[in-house]
Amino acid sequence: MAKTEVVVLGGGCSWCTEAIFSMFDGVVKTAPGYSGGTTKNPTYEEVCAGDTGHAEVLRIEYNPEITPLGKILDIFFKMHDPTSLNKQGNDKGAQYRSAIFYTTERQKEEIGKFIKMLQKNTAKPIVTEVKKLKAFYPAEDYHKDYFKKNPANPYCMFVIRPKVNKIKKEFGV
Repeated sequence: MAKTEVVVLGGGCSWCTEAIFSMFDGVVKTAPGYSGGTTKNPTYEEVCAGDTGHAEVLRIEYNPEITPLGKILDIFFKMHDPTSLNKQGNDKGAQYRSAIFYTTERQKEEIGKFIKMLQKNTAKPIVTEVKKLKAFYPAEDYHKDYFKKNPANPYCMFVIRPKVNKIKKEFGV
């Protein structure tokens, strides 16, 4: 098997992020969870309460030969609003912040260059947090493949599906 890499992304609700990234070849495995805070092994309820410091995130294991980090970043920055502080759509709070948790120094450099280039064409400041991954805590089992398992859920129909359709159109998926 080809060498894979890991990056952890917070772009609002992890259900949306997983629904989008699971569509792409080269994304080997996804896992919704929590990262960026101080509480060990947080629950969804604790993260939603806003006291853990964690963001809802998606751990992405990918094959960079098929889907390079640059493409992952392009998808990520087109699927959410990186200029919105602690909010994506109606989801409000630091747990919905825009965040990238890198796992290698090469990723850190590439992310920095990508954001700098993107900022040149963006009127508002990009507020995406960029930090080295310290810990990732998997979400409860019912969060995995939530969109796929619950297509008739109103949140899936009216929030996730339009984002998925936008990215499908943008990237020809």
